[in-house]
Amino acid sequence: MMDRKTSIASVLALLAAGCSTGAAEPSVDEIRSGAERFRDVRVAIAEGYTTDNKCVTAEMLGHPAEQGAMGLHYVRRDWLGLPDKPSGGRVSGTGTYTDFRNPAMLVYEPQEDGSLELVAVENLVFASAWHAKAGDSPPVFDRTRYVLLRDDSATKVDEAHGWEPHYELHAWVFRRNPNGMHKQFSPAVTCRHHKPPAPQPAPAAQHPAGHATAS
Repeated sequence: MMDRKTSIASVLALLAAGCSTGAAEPSVDEIRSGAERFRDVRVAIAEGYTTDNKCVTAEMLGHPAEQGAMGLHYVRRDWLGLPDKPSGGRVSGTGTYTDFRNPAMLVYEPQEDGSLELVAVENLVFASAWHAKAGDSPPVFDRTRYVLLRDDSATKVDEAHGWEPHYELHAWVFRRNPNGMHKQFSPAVTCRHHKPPAPQPAPAAQHPAGHATAS
C-alpha cells in the first residue's frame, strides 16, 4: 500500500500529465513575437486586416474619460465571421476565433505625423455564436474573462459601438497599460491625432448638352 506522500505525488504527476496534453496558452512574449510584423500596418493590410477608421475612446462607450482609449482597430473579417458587405444595421458575425498567437484584431494609436503605432492585439466573438458553441460560460484567456459589450438602450451612448452583443479581450503587449494587461482602455493611448476620412463631395449635377446652368 502506498504511503500518503507517494499517493499525493502520484496524483500530482497525473494532473501534470493531463495538463500537458492540452494546448498551452501563449505567453506575453509569444503573443508579441507573433504580431511583431504588424508594427508596419502595411503588412496587416496585405494579410487581410481592414479598418472602419473609428478610433475608440472610453468616453465614447460610456466610461470615464480618464480610463483612456482603445485606439484604431484593424480586423480580420473572416476570422470574426463578418459578412463581406455591411448589412446597414448592427454589426454581427458568426466567428468564435480566440487564438492570441494569431489575433483577429490589431489595435493602433494614430500618431501626429499620420502614422500608426501598434499598441495591442485583441480577439472578439459574438455572444450568440459563442454560447451556441460553448454554452453559458464566456471565453477566458490568461485566467481573465472576456468583457461583454452590449448596448443599453436607456443611455445616450452606444456601449457596443454599433455591434451586436459581443465578448472581447485585449492584450496590451506593445505598450504597457497602467490599467492592466487585459483591460479595455488604456490611459497611455490617445485618439487625439486620429483623422477620420474627409467626407466625399456630392456628385456634380449633370445637365443636358447645350443647356447652361443659371449664373
